[in-house]
Amino acid sequence: MSAPASTPPAFPHLRQDLAASLVVFLVALPLCLGVAVASGVPAELGLVTGIVGGLVVGFLPGSSLQVSGPAAGLTVLVFEAVRHHGLSTLGVIVLVAGLLQIAMGALRLGRWFRAISLSVVEGMLAGIGLMIIAGQLYAAAGAAAPVSGPGKLSGLPGAAAHALTDPAALVSTAIGVGTILVIVLWRRLPPKARMVPGALGAVLLAALATFLLDLPVATVEVTGLLGAVRIPGLDAFGDLATLSVIGTVLAFTLIASAESLFSAAAVDRLHDGPRTRYDKELMAQGAGNTVSGLLGALPLTAVIVRSSANVQAGARTRASRVLHGVWLLLFAALLPATLELIPLPALAGVLIHAGWKLIPVRQTLDLWRGHRGEALILVATAVSIVLVNMFEGVLIGLALSVVKTAWDASQLKMEVTDKGAGPVRVYLSGNATFLRLPKILDSLEALPQDRPVELDLAGLHHLDHACRTALETWAGSHSAAGTEPVKVTIP
Repeated sequence: MSAPASTPPAFPHLRQDLAASLVVFLVALPLCLGVAVASGVPAELGLVTGIVGGLVVGFLPGSSLQVSGPAAGLTVLVFEAVRHHGLSTLGVIVLVAGLLQIAMGALRLGRWFRAISLSVVEGMLAGIGLMIIAGQLYAAAGAAAPVSGPGKLSGLPGAAAHALTDPAALVSTAIGVGTILVIVLWRRLPPKARMVPGALGAVLLAALATFLLDLPVATVEVTGLLGAVRIPGLDAFGDLATLSVIGTVLAFTLIASAESLFSAAAVDRLHDGPRTRYDKELMAQGAGNTVSGLLGALPLTAVIVRSSANVQAGARTRASRVLHGVWLLLFAALLPATLELIPLPALAGVLIHAGWKLIPVRQTLDLWRGHRGEALILVATAVSIVLVNMFEGVLIGLALSVVKTAWDASQLKMEVTDKGAGPVRVYLSGNATFLRLPKILDSLEALPQDRPVELDLAGLHHLDHACRTALETWAGSHSAAGTEPVKVTIP
């Protein structure tokens, strides 16, 4: 009699997922705190958002190994929202953005985010990175940053002079610079030491130095996890009637969705497990943002830094990202006082390093060599975000991308055959759109008016209304008196 088949374990990859979750927790902890402080909200709200990203988004289907939480990419937008509308309205904005994401996922619009020009997305991230760096340079020196992008850039020389002449600012700047150096050099340590992520190691060393040397450096202010949670009141929902809040909601929705789904595509290239189901992932992100908004916390997105760390640490299932949320919750509940030991310039250093990684220097150089138009769109998007604002900068990038696509699609070839006797033959092929109309008319108007002209349009794949009308008008008025009218062959 054969022995009964053994029952497979309920969690066959628990050991790998448990180890990976601890790595992701250590990566996420300083980033959650840094993003919250840079966004102008209590540090605990960054932990709340990370917990929601693990316990809510982590449970839902979509992308099995992608990890969500507060993202540096939305820091600038969140700071502006809090400054203009207040912390109470932030929860409403995040809540409505989450509901919109759920609706878009239900309508199967997730896949359409893959149609957004990669140059616009990278330009958006580059602009965000520049804004983060510019703002956090002030924070590293213990100074308040100007509000506008141009103000941040123009004020940097004065901030540098202040940091070099004021003793307290010099100490604060040294902590920030030291944090960046530790993160950069951390990868050169032995493999066992690198089990602790560089950002966490740098923050711990900065906290230790600040405590032991009793340095005059500002540290994180702690109000308690429950004290930081701000459930939006009914009066906050009244702000949804204002145009600026509606614009902020749309910006949160589009940017968070695009960043999450582009991150999912990148994470899929890192492993050979199940592929991302984009519509379900969009709904999962929406559910996370809905809960985060109800708690008055930050918007969340999928974060490539945590996600890649999850894959590289050997995660096999979504259990790793759920467990990372559990560790964040336990830390916030049991060890909140330790946050008061973390110096603010150290968190600024973490974000400056994160902002630099958002700037695609190598990709921009590669684009310039092969696709200069795309490189210009990337740079124009980044510069627009710095000079104007996030939402309008992205719109400018999208508009430039559409114009470039239309220009590339309107490829047109004109062949003029003149044998010296008989009619002049003009043959057009390709796509004739209004973008090429000036060139077409310049060439046609240069033809002799006292010779018969045959205009053959049979080779055109597309002839828009503007071109058709202009060509018909030209044909009717071109020939001189006593000359045969222009003969037009229209497809």
